[in-house]
Amino acid sequence: MKKLLSLICIGLVSLGLVQAQSTGTAKGRVVELSLDEAIEVALTDNPTVKVANLEIERYDYVRKQAASSLYPQIDASAAYQLALRRQEMAEGLSFGGKNTFNIAGNISLPLFVPSVYRQLKMNRTQMETAVESARATRIDLVAAVRSAYYNVLLAEQSLEVLNEAVLTTQRVVDNTRSLYENGLAAEYDYLTAQVQLSNLKPQVLQAESAIEITKLQLKMYLSLPEDVEVEVSGTLDDFRTAVMLGEDYSTDISENTTLRTLDLQSQLLEHQEKLIQTTRMPTIAAFGQISYIGQERVAGLAALMGGGQAAANQSKFWWQYPINIGAQISIPLFAGFKKTNQLREVRNQRAQLELQRKYAEDGVRLQVEQAINTLLTARETMLSNERTVEQATKAYDITLTRYNAGAGTILELNSSQLALTQSQLSYSQSIYDYLTAYAQYEKAIGVETYVDTDSVK
Repeated sequence: MKKLLSLICIGLVSLGLVQAQSTGTAKGRVVELSLDEAIEVALTDNPTVKVANLEIERYDYVRKQAASSLYPQIDASAAYQLALRRQEMAEGLSFGGKNTFNIAGNISLPLFVPSVYRQLKMNRTQMETAVESARATRIDLVAAVRSAYYNVLLAEQSLEVLNEAVLTTQRVVDNTRSLYENGLAAEYDYLTAQVQLSNLKPQVLQAESAIEITKLQLKMYLSLPEDVEVEVSGTLDDFRTAVMLGEDYSTDISENTTLRTLDLQSQLLEHQEKLIQTTRMPTIAAFGQISYIGQERVAGLAALMGGGQAAANQSKFWWQYPINIGAQISIPLFAGFKKTNQLREVRNQRAQLELQRKYAEDGVRLQVEQAINTLLTARETMLSNERTVEQATKAYDITLTRYNAGAGTILELNSSQLALTQSQLSYSQSIYDYLTAYAQYEKAIGVETYVDTDSVK
């Protein structure tokens, strides 16, 4: 990881110098990554991982919103009233002041709210679902990065094999041309050698194009800027030991993300069913209210506005502050069979989910078995191709010696060259098949790669 950071820092510092000194041919800074480093960068910078982490954070806010329903609710209000025409108690006798002020405060405290308690439990399961979804995102991303990394290695190794074949064929062409010019070889041999060389060049171009495409795909998973050129370290041959060590393959699918997600969804439906049932239960809440009311005095009506004390008080307004406290119980009695049908709907969904879960489990088991069979086949194929490469190399050396001695034909040489190239490509392909199959196998059984993402930051 220190190597990765140093490479990136050096690239950032030297980017300005490189651009200043170049003549427009530089493509940008180059970062060489190992497979582990590529996975670390992807788990740190890929947007899908960031979105999954934000989703976990969102559900934490949802949980806090539900918990706030259990806190006291306090509010205040203020009002001013101007009486354009006052109410009359009798003909010619009105009461109440022309100006009235009212300041009130209210507090309510839930004492027993079953639906909120169940909602909090449901929120915890929602949080677990978000965490599992983030885990699934990381597992999928790691599998994708591994496959993309192996694609680059396969394309580079294929290009290396083809370039080696081009060099070998070019030497044959040069040798045949020399023999042809000296009258020791037929023109047919010379033309055949040139055709063999020409046939290799399109394959080289295709391999070069494949490298560019696979690197772009890898950069996409790593979320690297466009001006960064990524290089992968190592070759497919470096993974031969890993191929040979793979023997004990587990079929335990308890950590499979699809199945775990379905289990959590089943728990959510169970909570939802119980949540509907809690809406049939009573709720109890306590409340309190205090008001501060000021009313303009009416001349001659002191007795109506406080008796003797009001008469003695010469202030313009008469103020009072009533205080009330109490408790309230709410009992649902009948909702038109709405809750009954809601329960039936949720139970129907649970039955559907149970069938989906069973079908998904069968599919995952099949996927794991197929992955294991692919791993075993790829390993045996690699060993077979390894022996084939040795035999093809020896056959080509013999054919080349015979051709140079005049005892062999150009067709034999071309055939042996083609067989050697094909065996080398097949050997690389078999290693690639094993590695990609193993990545899919780990994805199927739910193996998560843990890295220190803080060190990347």
